[in-house]
Amino acid sequence: MSLPRDRTAWLQGGEAVCLQPPQNVQRMWHLILLGPPGVGKGTQAELLSNSLGACPLSTGDVFRAAKGRMAAPGTAMAAAQEQMKRGDLVTDEIVIDLIRERDKCLHCPGGFMLDGFPRTVAQALALDRVLSAEAIQLDAVISYELPLTELVSRLSGRRVCPRCKSVYHVTSHPPKMAGFCNECRDPLVQRDDDKPEAISVRLKAYAEATAPLIDYYKAKHLLIHVPAYGTPMDVLAKTLDALAQLVLA
Repeated sequence: MSLPRDRTAWLQGGEAVCLQPPQNVQRMWHLILLGPPGVGKGTQAELLSNSLGACPLSTGDVFRAAKGRMAAPGTAMAAAQEQMKRGDLVTDEIVIDLIRERDKCLHCPGGFMLDGFPRTVAQALALDRVLSAEAIQLDAVISYELPLTELVSRLSGRRVCPRCKSVYHVTSHPPKMAGFCNECRDPLVQRDDDKPEAISVRLKAYAEATAPLIDYYKAKHLLIHVPAYGTPMDVLAKTLDALAQLVLA
């Protein structure tokens, strides 16, 4: 089993460097991964990293890594923390500055896969400007897709232990004893936002928000549609096949 990719430079920014940069990568891929909650995009990012050597760069991971510690004054992360402290959403400008401050990651010798950004056409345009300034060209934008009903089924199966916060799934990761946490033996619960009616609202909002982004990358002839049916390895095989076809085109 492959070890998780060292992403120190991405998570910490500044002068931080990765202790184990990728080596002997046959081809550097510069990719964007799109997909709604529940489609398995994060799993595919890790599998693709093992297969291609490209480093998964998630903006969400940057925020999670910074939680509980103060960022260096004057950095984009410091500005983001100030906005979050006020209860505001982090602006597009600050998110793109976070990426710009991590320009060494954009030049990773293994390539990169952006996960979680861009989410809108405005963000895509800003990212285009950053990549152009760094003389980097995107190879493809992979859109993982499943019908709404399948996504609702996947997400609504999640169950959580109210004591230790362990997460299970009724089909893909069930507890040893149905309905009870393996560690605490407490009854598992379904969060309100994991109930089908709430999930449907979230997914429809996601689809409406990203539809223009899908059209944007389609018009640039960068979009690759990948049906996310089957096991993670099945979806990986479809993705690698699509990228292989891109190379041959």
